[in-house]
Amino acid sequence: MKSMIMGQYVRRDSFIHRMDPRAKLAGLFLFLLVLFLANRPAALIPAFLFAALVFLATKVPVRYLLKGLKFIAIMVILLFLFRMLMTREGTVLFELTWLTVYEEGVRDGAVFAGRLFLLLVLATVLTLTTTPIELTDALERLFKPLQRLGLPAHELALTMSIALRFIPTLFTEMEKIMKAQTARGASFSNGSLVRRIKALVPLLVPLIIQSFRRAEELAVAMEARGYTGSEGRTRFRRMVLRPSDAWVLLLVALTGVCIFALRG
Repeated sequence: MKSMIMGQYVRRDSFIHRMDPRAKLAGLFLFLLVLFLANRPAALIPAFLFAALVFLATKVPVRYLLKGLKFIAIMVILLFLFRMLMTREGTVLFELTWLTVYEEGVRDGAVFAGRLFLLLVLATVLTLTTTPIELTDALERLFKPLQRLGLPAHELALTMSIALRFIPTLFTEMEKIMKAQTARGASFSNGSLVRRIKALVPLLVPLIIQSFRRAEELAVAMEARGYTGSEGRTRFRRMVLRPSDAWVLLLVALTGVCIFALRG
């Protein structure tokens, strides 16, 4: 569980850290749209190069990202297998008595898995380079038009920011519960895959209870500090869009052009 780095912030003096958080969110959303242009694995090559360039620009040690790839890899592999096995038409690659794998299934699985991998990596980069306050302020600014519909932009932004930052906390709590139950004789690494999944079921109840406890502690702490929502709230730092932010968004758009050119 220590491999879960999404939701954590790493302080560095890098270009990505200094970017306007609104530009980071807009870039991530634009990158998500760009990924849907890819219809074959080769078309994702520009996106992989862009993601590698962005991560190197953060000045975060590569070993730190590699530590977090374990959790991401599990999700990516599961999506690849699911998509590959669900495709039941096209050219047969190989066939067993109980399994038939098609070329189109492998290709579609690789594309979907690649999209998920790139999205999770850049979402992780977003949290590694953006403080919770910056992320909340950026989301609030982007949700500002929703206030005309009567929706509370600040509360929505704060809820999303807290939920994102709670991800590593929940994994830490799960690790503590697993260690406690292992000390009482439980086993999470022995037996078949089905048995291991069943062994995780008893973790749910204490994890949910601990989550509610954490949420209550956070609510009490916010109330003790005088939190009253967006009413009367001031900001220490002003967000200013710079020309460099526009260049990054232009680079994302250029990545989309390259992906479109590589479509089959």
